[in-house]
Amino acid sequence: MSQRDISDIINDIYGFRLSPQQVSIITDSVVEEMTKWQERALKRMYTFMFVDCLYVSIRTDYETKKHAVYSIVAYDLDGRKDILGLWIDETENKHQWLQIFDELKKRGVEDVAFISMDGLPGLEEGAKTIFPKAVIQRCIVHLVRNSMKYIPSKEYKAFTANLKLLYQAPNKKVALLEFEKFKDRWVDYPGAVKVWESNWKHVEQLYNYTNAIRKVMYTTNTIESINSSFRKVTKKGTFPNETAVLKVLYLRILELYEKWHDASYRNWAIIRNQLILIDDLGERIQHLEQFE
Repeated sequence: MSQRDISDIINDIYGFRLSPQQVSIITDSVVEEMTKWQERALKRMYTFMFVDCLYVSIRTDYETKKHAVYSIVAYDLDGRKDILGLWIDETENKHQWLQIFDELKKRGVEDVAFISMDGLPGLEEGAKTIFPKAVIQRCIVHLVRNSMKYIPSKEYKAFTANLKLLYQAPNKKVALLEFEKFKDRWVDYPGAVKVWESNWKHVEQLYNYTNAIRKVMYTTNTIESINSSFRKVTKKGTFPNETAVLKVLYLRILELYEKWHDASYRNWAIIRNQLILIDDLGERIQHLEQFE
């Protein structure tokens, strides 16, 4: 994305135009601040963490290629949301995720209660290598989308309604009963059924926790909404380098911080009380919260 592209975006969003030279001066001034933000010390513990990627176009000497922008969002012990960092690589891969989790550890993160993610092979193992006590949760919405690839469009409504009986059941026993019915009903679509059979542990483990906790952990919508905000400022052009990408996204993050007003997750006191009642997790929280 050129300075002129950024100028056009500012004009579209805010209704006034800056020259490309003014844009360059303004964005260059945030690089030092952005670097400090990226390297800042983090909280010792996060209750819920969400990881995801989006793709942007970066121009090299010979070609324009899509690059993966890794992002992590988390809630701390007080239920406050924060974007922990941004990282760029040519593709999304488990090795890069492992390095990112290791960096979080070096920046002060000692423990994470729940990590919600999509199904990239090796991502779960990488997270558990660095944060062995974390509960890894596959995003249920991603599972729904993946399984719908095997279902005719005329069956979408019935299929998704049937799935809700699995992951919105009142308890584990009912979820298991509904799962058996689901497999019988959709036996003619083995690809769709296999998605849920292969990932059933991620549905079943939801029922180890209260409904309030399940609502936070079962999907990566928290970070997907942020990535959607990022796409609004990256979709219009090609960036000359990684720094240009990070500058634009960091400025968007500052806008998000203003919008959030450092507010806690809705009804966080209820969720925090329920987290404390989980045996091992409660002990870990009480141990680390004394340092906050």
